[in-house]
Amino acid sequence: MKYFDEHPDVIWWASEELHVPYYSPVDEKMHKYYPDFIVKMKKRDGKVMTYLIEVKPFAQTQQPVRKRKTQKFISESITYVINQCKWKAADQFCQEHGWEFKILTERELGIK
Repeated sequence: MKYFDEHPDVIWWASEELHVPYYSPVDEKMHKYYPDFIVKMKKRDGKVMTYLIEVKPFAQTQQPVRKRKTQKFISESITYVINQCKWKAADQFCQEHGWEFKILTERELGIK
């Protein structure tokens, strides 16, 4: 948020202001996904671009590896499937609007 407030190319930003409908195969229902941020920025070429941004731990962006069928593995698998559905819906929403969807993890943010 501090980056958005201080970066000279950020025109406007908001947190969890927009919802994207998505279908969850876990409960077979439609839900609303609220990406973490919507940001309008001026690009180097002077054009204005809108980004939907989700911030997640890197581990949650990777498919869980099954060692044993534990409750933790099942929970991580469900989270992964739901996140994939949300992100696919957000990406499609952005494509329809000429925006870009980005997932940022500690790797992109330089956090160790």
